[in-house]
Amino acid sequence: MTGPFTPAWRITGGRLLTPAPFLIAGIVNTTPDSFSDGGKFFTPEDAVNRVRDIVAQGAHMVDLGAESTRPGATDIGQAEEWRRLEPVLAQTLCLRDSGPADSAGLPPFTVSIDTFRAETAIRALSLSSGADIINDVSGGSFDPGMDEALVAYKPGYVLGHSPARPDQMQQNPYYADVVDELLRWFSTRMNALVKAGLPEECICLDPCIGFGKTLEHTLDIMAAIPRFLALGRPLYFGISRKSFIGAITGQSAQERDTSTQVLTALLAQKGVHIHRVHQVADTVATLKLVQALRKP
Repeated sequence: MTGPFTPAWRITGGRLLTPAPFLIAGIVNTTPDSFSDGGKFFTPEDAVNRVRDIVAQGAHMVDLGAESTRPGATDIGQAEEWRRLEPVLAQTLCLRDSGPADSAGLPPFTVSIDTFRAETAIRALSLSSGADIINDVSGGSFDPGMDEALVAYKPGYVLGHSPARPDQMQQNPYYADVVDELLRWFSTRMNALVKAGLPEECICLDPCIGFGKTLEHTLDIMAAIPRFLALGRPLYFGISRKSFIGAITGQSAQERDTSTQVLTALLAQKGVHIHRVHQVADTVATLKLVQALRKP
């Protein structure tokens, strides 16, 4: 059974990222202070073990982040971000390039770098057989050098939206109409990137739930998924364990996994193709059920 049509998404080297009918990005935070799993994978050894585990569970990509972007997080600087990221990235790329799955290997996967810094993106992309995707919550607004880096290397690009940096983004965020403003943002940024030389097929769109959005904004965004799909690019959502779930259910971050799966199923049914999650195995099962229930 096939679901809603999903446009092509191209990554580094012009390769087409095609796992269907869904894509799962497994979260690997090499940070001491991320909101849900801060400190669990802070050492390179723990982080690489996390990579192995989630790829074995069915993650199509691993999203490596070395700086927390939770509300209120402080800026650690590029040097510290790269110090944390480099050893994990190097070992992850070795795992990715070790060959096709066999009795001792892992299934194929791609490597995404969660950063809003152009220098970090360039370093990750310029390594021999470097990263495949840049996941930028700011959509290029925090570092004016990001566009040049994207045009030079042409990776897959998760074009996000955040109205302010993490230490300020949840300070009374306001939109006259959140959906209209995000649609204008995505259209403007895509046009600028394509004009600069990044192929449109390299771009997917992330409204960045929890980044300068209230609960009401989040619900409005989720209700408007068909309008975002009309922009012609795949949608990427990261709702795993986010605080808006707790605002509705009263659950703590560690209690939100079942609620995350319910929302993931609803988003997939609406046409969201790429899901960034903590619980990969559960998400694989959830999305298989969604697909099985679709009728041609």
